[in-house]
Amino acid sequence: MQDTAQLLNAALEHHQAGRLADAKALYSRILAKQPKHPDALHFMGLLACQIGQSEAGITLMRESIAAHASPIYYNNLGNALRDARKLDDAVIAYRRAVELKPDYADAHNNLGNALRETGEAAAAVTSCARALELKPGYAEAYNNLGNALKDMGELDAAILSYGKAIAAKPAFAEAHLNLGIAMQAKGHGDAALECLRDCVALAPQLAVAHDKLAGILMHRGDIAGAIESYRRAVELMPDSAQSHNTLGNALNGAGRVPEAVPCYERAIALDPILADAHHNLANALRRLGAPERALGHARRAIELRGGDSPSFHNNLGTILADLGEPDAALVCYRDALALNPDFGESHTCVLFGQSYVSDWSASTHLADARYFGEKMTARATPYTQWPALTDAGRAGRPLRVGFVSADLRKHPVGYFFESVLAQLDRARIEPIAYSNAVHSDELTARIKPRFALWRHVAELDDAALAERIHEDRIDVLVDLSGHTGRNRLPMFAWRPAPVQVSWLGYFATTGLAEIDYLLADPHVVPPGEEGQYTERIWRLPDSYLCFTLPTERAAVAPLPALTNGYFTFGCLNNHKKLNDGVLAVWSRILHAVPRSRLLLKNHQLGEPSILRETVARFATHGIDETRLLLEGPSGREQYFATYGRVDLALDPFPYPGGTTSVEGLWMGVPVLTRHGDRFLSHLGELVVKTVGLHEWIAADTEDYVARAIAAASDLPALAVLRAGLRERVERSPLADASRYAGHWMTAIEQMWQTKIKEITQ
Repeated sequence: MQDTAQLLNAALEHHQAGRLADAKALYSRILAKQPKHPDALHFMGLLACQIGQSEAGITLMRESIAAHASPIYYNNLGNALRDARKLDDAVIAYRRAVELKPDYADAHNNLGNALRETGEAAAAVTSCARALELKPGYAEAYNNLGNALKDMGELDAAILSYGKAIAAKPAFAEAHLNLGIAMQAKGHGDAALECLRDCVALAPQLAVAHDKLAGILMHRGDIAGAIESYRRAVELMPDSAQSHNTLGNALNGAGRVPEAVPCYERAIALDPILADAHHNLANALRRLGAPERALGHARRAIELRGGDSPSFHNNLGTILADLGEPDAALVCYRDALALNPDFGESHTCVLFGQSYVSDWSASTHLADARYFGEKMTARATPYTQWPALTDAGRAGRPLRVGFVSADLRKHPVGYFFESVLAQLDRARIEPIAYSNAVHSDELTARIKPRFALWRHVAELDDAALAERIHEDRIDVLVDLSGHTGRNRLPMFAWRPAPVQVSWLGYFATTGLAEIDYLLADPHVVPPGEEGQYTERIWRLPDSYLCFTLPTERAAVAPLPALTNGYFTFGCLNNHKKLNDGVLAVWSRILHAVPRSRLLLKNHQLGEPSILRETVARFATHGIDETRLLLEGPSGREQYFATYGRVDLALDPFPYPGGTTSVEGLWMGVPVLTRHGDRFLSHLGELVVKTVGLHEWIAADTEDYVARAIAAASDLPALAVLRAGLRERVERSPLADASRYAGHWMTAIEQMWQTKIKEITQ
């Protein structure tokens, strides 16, 4: 019969080789003969922890200590307790280990780790430092010391410590990971990326490394690379709800929304109370034109988060707006703002959300905008000196003009900016782009070479972006977003440039005192309405925007009413603009024009619930479904072809069309608009006036109805107008990029001269 020592050695050999069942059998034989055998108890306890039976394992390890108070036993017990997240008990065990053996470097290191996890970073530093005194070049202790220093906010010291860990043990993947995270926190993106790539190369199975690498790639705009890394993290952690959620975010950010949805759904299946996944799924479903499905997840996200997330309330508000409930949406936006008055996105939602409500108030809107400006200014440290002012009066150089936008792509901003950019005289204006976008497209590719410099700035916070712009010696900084998605308005409060302007992407005041001018025209800001703005109004002579003519050369179709036998009114605007007042007026027109039809086309009508609701809304006004032509989104070619089926476009109010109106006119379809009371509601007037169609502006609702009826009763006149509209658009200031660019450059130069004179006097 084997003696106990032989059995124990055999058991340990099996244990170390991973033959756990064989090891357990031998430990059991020893304990059957000697129930208090310390080593057998201890290693049986370690084995139990390895197979997930932590409670039983910890009990056995405590019994071994009762039989023999070994410092090694205490250290191992501490490890088991730490793995079981019993951190206070783990600290006690480690402390006992070093009391019994003061020169026990491993126990000092482990004690430091546990202390850091209990929030005692300073004590952790002391323990890790003691481990290094006892064991110089101890890579794990350097790594743990770095973690504790990082928790204390000592990033430079942490980076130094991680570096020593790697020097002592070059293949130490976890140290490379931690160094990368610290480098990222310091803003050293290139170094962080290199560290994380090293980590992944050293430990391809380390899921957290792929996740962190993906996060950095995402921030740097390499969404394809981020998606690849997130996919690898999901493969390594298939049961991690958070991994599926972050992969969904990357796909969503790349515009691959249909692929993101199942990721979020899987995350929710794995963790039904993961609030972020419900929020993100709601956002994705809304983007897919399914707001009704999105609504439940948005509300569930708020329930799970306890109602304390402003972005969740904003998301719910946007969904409600898509569902035709702008007033309810505005309530959500204000709820978000109440939760965090410093959250710029909530201010943006409140201000932009007012675009759709019927009871808009100039004083309320201005007060909300000023409130935003005050909050952003309070958290910024504005520059008061600018390198540009020392350039000897700019002798011999153009103005360096920076453009801040997330929309230099297939977007109204991109469409209206492209032709102007091409016409800028580089001897007068040196254009520099600061792109806050998460993805790009073919329009981005076309315009990117037209900039002297293109910077992707999505990963920079406001302070860092302001510093970059200041260092770039920008003379005039132009905001192309206003209160729209992914804007960087809070950064403008830092005033990185001596002259700051808002133009093109928005239609109201920003509320920021640090934005000097709002570039407008006599149509959108007529005399008497300057009091609605915190900025000074600078009016271009013709139009504040210039349309880039479509590359698609779709033919202008003949007036469809001549062959249809009925008249077709149409609107291709966003469905959120179609409030109850608009539908009531359009219903009056349909009743007054026998057999007429109304064609509506927008992306929201791709959702069956909105389709049904729209039919029901018109039914309340006595309009039968047979008189409605309701269509969802389509490709660009089919979109232009739709105008060939419309006799007259009806502009919604108070939020009229912009791009759709110009494109409709270019396709030969006149648009009937209504006189407004602010920049936004003047947009329709701007479009038709600039093309010379003043008679298509109604003074009020009654005039709007009368003009629509009159147009439908004079088909010959409408046919003649249709045949010549494209030429009128192309010959108008609205499409004259060269003329426009000249006016625009002069305005920028005069703004510079005026503002600089004020600064230097």
